Amino acid sequence: MKKLLIVTLVAAIGPAWAAWAADGKALFEKECAKCHGVTGNGDTKMGKKLGARDLTDPKVQAELKDERMAKSIKEGVKEKNSDKVLMKAFDSLTDEEIKALIAHIRTLKK
Repeated sequence: MKKLLIVTLVAAIGPAWAAWAADGKALFEKECAKCHGVTGNGDTKMGKKLGARDLTDPKVQAELKDERMAKSIKEGVKEKNSDKVLMKAFDSLTDEEIKALIAHIRTLKK
């Protein structure tokens, strides 16, 4: 009975703990700031070269849906009708890390 209770608690708390443990701001600074900038405005040398979107712009924020951001993070972004990579895939990130990253991106809006 005790074992069942522990297993149930771990199963229930595990995903919530992982989401809490994922630090979206730290992930953004590590993985995204090179192009999007620490503030998210895309005003970096690489960001300008690749046409990184200004994630602080309310219009951009309204246009970007969470599902689309998650897909872009997981699969990367290529230029339309081309194989040119505009954003590399971050396929090693967990779903919880991606959710935390998206939550942080939402805080960048002006």
